[in-house]
Amino acid sequence: MSLDFQGGGGFTVPARAHLPRGQVTFLFTDIEGSTRLARMLGSGYWPVLTEHRRLLLRTLTAAGGRPLFTEGDSFFVAFADAAAALAACAEGQRALAGHSWPTPQARPLVRMGLHTGYAEPHGGEYASPEVHRAARVAAAAHGGQVLCSAATAHSAQDRLPEDAWLLDLGLHRLRGFDDRERLFQLVAPGLERHFPRPRTAGEASHNLPNPVTLFVGRQEERAQLRALVADERLVTVVGAGGSGKTRLAVEVARDLVPEHPDGVWFVDLAAVTDPGLVAVGIADVLGLRPEPGRPVLDTLAEYTSTRSLLLVLDTCDAQLSATAAVVSRLLHTSREVRVLATSREPLGMPGETVWRIPPLSLRPAPDGGPSDAVALLLARTAAARGGRQAIAAEFEHLARIAARLDGLPLALELAAARLRMLSARQLADRLDTELPGAPGDVIGTLDAGSGMLGGEALEDPRQQAEQRHATLQATMAWSYQTLGSRAAALLRRLSVFAGPVDLAAVEWMLGDAEPDGRGAPPDVLDPLAVLVDKSLVQAEPSGSGTTYRMLDPIRAYAARKLAEAGEERVGRDRHVAWCLHALSRAHRGPDGQLVTLSMYALDPLAVELRSALRWTVTGGSARQGLQLASGLDQWWRERGLAREGRLWLFRLYGRIAETGEHIPQAELAAAYHMHSLHAGADGEFTEELRFLQRAEAAARAAGDPGLLARVLAGRGAALIGTGHPEKAEQACRKVISWAAEHGVADEALSAVYCLARLLWERGALDEAAALLAGARPLEAARSAERGRRTVDMLLGMVALARGDLVAARDHLVVALRSRIGYGFRSGACDSVNAIAVWCVLGGDPATAARLFGAAQAARSELRVARGPFEAYWAEQQAAARTALGDAAFDAAYAKGATLSLEEAVAEALAVEHPDLLVGSDRFASSS
Repeated sequence: MSLDFQGGGGFTVPARAHLPRGQVTFLFTDIEGSTRLARMLGSGYWPVLTEHRRLLLRTLTAAGGRPLFTEGDSFFVAFADAAAALAACAEGQRALAGHSWPTPQARPLVRMGLHTGYAEPHGGEYASPEVHRAARVAAAAHGGQVLCSAATAHSAQDRLPEDAWLLDLGLHRLRGFDDRERLFQLVAPGLERHFPRPRTAGEASHNLPNPVTLFVGRQEERAQLRALVADERLVTVVGAGGSGKTRLAVEVARDLVPEHPDGVWFVDLAAVTDPGLVAVGIADVLGLRPEPGRPVLDTLAEYTSTRSLLLVLDTCDAQLSATAAVVSRLLHTSREVRVLATSREPLGMPGETVWRIPPLSLRPAPDGGPSDAVALLLARTAAARGGRQAIAAEFEHLARIAARLDGLPLALELAAARLRMLSARQLADRLDTELPGAPGDVIGTLDAGSGMLGGEALEDPRQQAEQRHATLQATMAWSYQTLGSRAAALLRRLSVFAGPVDLAAVEWMLGDAEPDGRGAPPDVLDPLAVLVDKSLVQAEPSGSGTTYRMLDPIRAYAARKLAEAGEERVGRDRHVAWCLHALSRAHRGPDGQLVTLSMYALDPLAVELRSALRWTVTGGSARQGLQLASGLDQWWRERGLAREGRLWLFRLYGRIAETGEHIPQAELAAAYHMHSLHAGADGEFTEELRFLQRAEAAARAAGDPGLLARVLAGRGAALIGTGHPEKAEQACRKVISWAAEHGVADEALSAVYCLARLLWERGALDEAAALLAGARPLEAARSAERGRRTVDMLLGMVALARGDLVAARDHLVVALRSRIGYGFRSGACDSVNAIAVWCVLGGDPATAARLFGAAQAARSELRVARGPFEAYWAEQQAAARTALGDAAFDAAYAKGATLSLEEAVAEALAVEHPDLLVGSDRFASSS
């Protein structure tokens, strides 16, 4: 058959040409972007078009194709054999790709579409809906791609060329057809494999990844982010690796699909290895092909300029600058494009709204349900255990795990995987070592054996991206590698802090760094800003100033890097020095003078002091460890942690024996005395006496009268604990007298308290009152004691024993206000109990029962051991029970047990003063 070319660039087919009939395979082809190609090449387009026709006609007709007509750059060809048609298309694409074009940009990208159906020719042409279906298949293809319908695939099955196969692209709706057509892509050697989704009618309005697990929690954050995206054109979700940025962004984007007529499109930039490919990746998702001789960004900007769509750009920090440039161009050329980005640091461009994703909440739900962090752990644990739910006994330990991992979603997911083989308690114990303040091996515990991809080195960028998110180690390393030397050094140094710190503490940690050229210490603001921007450090503004902290998994990684850099000793010794400095500040006012010690000042320091203590028992100075322990002495007992204090001291003794470090006798005496107090608070009276004897020996060797008086003053309590009250009274009188003789009476104050209590117990109330009155100035002179107001507490007890309710209330209220005001919570419980006794004696057993219940609940929460007045409290509770009756007493006691300590204190302080009661003698009218 001969073909006649016409002047317009077309050709005709002689009427006598034999056209296939019956099952016919129709092929349509055209050049993608032909108008732009013609505009770019100008007069050079005609030779390219002619050569394109020659190459295709030769291959198509050689395979038995019958061209029917051409229009511009398009062909319409009929084949009797579907397999031959597909082979001809493959050969045609290879011919076009292998031809030497004037320039690489001049190469025409031809799209081809085939469909097979029944048709009869009439007058040298076909009038059949199958022709139109074939044209629609071709319209769905991209330049360089060969698509075919299911009918063509079926007709050609088992007869395809060698090494060729058909890739199933799924069901698609072709324009003008009501049904859906399954499309296949021809894959063969020499043909490009990767293309955007087919261009078909009724395309999905989004390509958001389908979740394989249930989205848990974050309802408040989801609402906040959705509102931001509705109001702002560029919102960047910033957070540490594994914080759940992608998952939250996808959920929010799914909510917004109906509001964007041209779709919501998810673009994963994690696998983009070259900055120039960012625009290509976005264009690919939108179904755009690069056009010859034209930057992809121009094509992308033109396409989006008239569309209303939302781009979800994930992992922008993989190519931060390039992504910012592309986003800037798209936002400037379109009024209806919005961008929701996720990144470990902001894009840093005008108009950007940065939303920092918080960790999952550790607060219980308003309805009393689990926190978001625990809910995620519960859901993932059930999945890891084959649907078996965690039992109630595990909830406490799951909450420990969630808190230990700072609510970091990736860490919780990995923890759930570990719960396949460990109980919740076992995993919590591994993460949170036996000593409070120890970091545990978070990364090692969760990551070991958990790599999704086996841990081997991977070359595929997409696999590398998946691996970066598979383990904590990998996700932290990805961020760390992007840091400059100063920011990396600061991150390592900050890893020694266990909790949030202020700017002064950050500067302290780098105080030994080299000064800059002007002789000033280096400025930490720039590297600190880098760490905050990259979400490695959390900046938390408050009314008193901004604090900075690391999520615990990040801190564990940075601590590893600190050790690997050989900086651990310097960094942790510096941290110990900071803790000692912070302790000193807690005891002194702005003028440097001693102030009344407050437990509230020690509460925020405790986590740092415990972390520093861990270093002193493993690699630092035991002497400094004893100094740190001394700072926590009263705090441990007030918070019901006397056993913890004893444990730290035992560790420090072991460290001293291990290193042979010299400890002055005075410091050893103070440590042994502190140990005896902890043992007594814990009810370990034999241990109390043993360490008191050691303290006495060391104090005598030190030759310090004040220290010796303080140690000897503890004998009375120890003897009471071992059941010798008479000997205790003698010991107290002896040390009080000795201390007065040596001018250190205030150091024997604890002996005064002990003796007064003994006198109260045996009814020597006048002597007890006189003793305490003389002790008041001694207590006022001691900053560590005056906040407890023990003198007023004991005077209140004496007044209760005398039946003097007016004096009792006055003293007990003073003691209670001071104790709760300075954070002596266990002491406050005793004062609440004493006011409950006042209510019993004053004829108000119902209030007494509530206060007794509240005090006992608070003591249980504090884990405080039995105090010296326990028998007296029990006796007065029995009196209140008798007055009220069992049922009423139990109901009031139970109601009190629901009160917090602060609420109980408020109720105790609200008890009416006797002088204000109706009928009081104080205000009786005179005749």
